[in-house]
Amino acid sequence: MPNIMEITDFHASGLDVYARLSEGQLLHYHEPDAGLFIAESPKVIERALCAGYEPVSLLMEKRHVEGEARDVIARCGDIPVYTAEFDVLKQLTGFPLTRGVLCAMKRRRLPTVRSLCEGAARIAVLENIMNPTNVGAIFRSAAALSMDAVLLTPGCSDPLYRRAVRVSMGTVFQIAWTYFEKESDSRPQSWVNQLKHAGFKTVAMALDSRALRIDDPRLAGEEKLAVILGSEGDGLPQSTVDGCDYIVRIPMSHGVDSLNVAAASAVAFWQLGAGRQL
Repeated sequence: MPNIMEITDFHASGLDVYARLSEGQLLHYHEPDAGLFIAESPKVIERALCAGYEPVSLLMEKRHVEGEARDVIARCGDIPVYTAEFDVLKQLTGFPLTRGVLCAMKRRRLPTVRSLCEGAARIAVLENIMNPTNVGAIFRSAAALSMDAVLLTPGCSDPLYRRAVRVSMGTVFQIAWTYFEKESDSRPQSWVNQLKHAGFKTVAMALDSRALRIDDPRLAGEEKLAVILGSEGDGLPQSTVDGCDYIVRIPMSHGVDSLNVAAASAVAFWQLGAGRQL
């Protein structure tokens, strides 16, 4: 049976995860075990539940208890379901709830890079992409356009930050992902070598005079490709570009030199991944 609890005390400890803890604090909530994250909207929460994530509590507008969130509540057992009117929730959280429903969920331990590379033919690699909106959008493209996994360097924004999850429309729960281990200064870009040792040809998406067009037939002919995308402002470090098997560019018109990294990812994943299968 659902445990519906109308909010009468803003300082109730159960509301800390929604109102008083930062995303960084949620990440470390159960250290040394995995922490928490917040999923937003019934559809996104459903996808997390289908992927096996464990709910801790729900926060929602009253009208959703018997409305859009009814099925979600039914799947979550007897966890607390905190509820109030829209204006009360906005005052509590400090922001309007886009779809009126939030769910605190337990993180899971991440798989190893090696396990994700086994059996994969196309993977996306994000190096130091710090904007959670871009991370979420890239995950959505990766899931939709036939990438088998997403690997992130430690400098990337967390894919389970609330905004990244929301922008991804929950596809972060539908595609395998993990982080590379943090590297010492004496081993720059050793993760590129990890990919090569796993049998992948590495593809640096970069503006470089040596770059091939993304539709070059040599790329489509490779059995295993790792498509590497860099940060929003500076792109990939030169050391990463120089260490890759291929340097690739997307042809542009009207004097435009580049796309936003999320838009570029969709083009790259279509050409190098989904275009072979769909």
